[in-house]
Amino acid sequence: MTTFPTIVQVVLDATDVRTLAEFYRELFGLEYRAGDEPENGEKDWLVLRSGSGVPLAFQQVDALPAATWPEGPIPQQLHLDTTVPDVTELDVQHERAVALGARLLYDRSDDPEEPLRVYADPAGHPFCIFVG
Repeated sequence: MTTFPTIVQVVLDATDVRTLAEFYRELFGLEYRAGDEPENGEKDWLVLRSGSGVPLAFQQVDALPAATWPEGPIPQQLHLDTTVPDVTELDVQHERAVALGARLLYDRSDDPEEPLRVYADPAGHPFCIFVG
């Protein structure tokens, strides 16, 4: 029987880990790992968890070139895919994401097959919200 590694978390680099962690905490309704809460001071590594799903971790870096996707010389390197049940919820989450600091990169919300929007988070990492 073959053994395979298990993905335990997705790690995002950021020049400001607290700001990026707060963005995703609010967007996805996640909670800090014990000891990583804002009142415990600044850290260079933070983890967010939920009751289910893969945790998100944030690692401090000195510099990070923002992806220029869908055009430009710097590819997206990584992106997160997320789903919502319908177009109405896609619109609700669009408003939330933008209010939290996301920047819309691509809008295909009128696609009858797979409505979606692609955003950049505050650090420039792309992520998608689509109707699944």
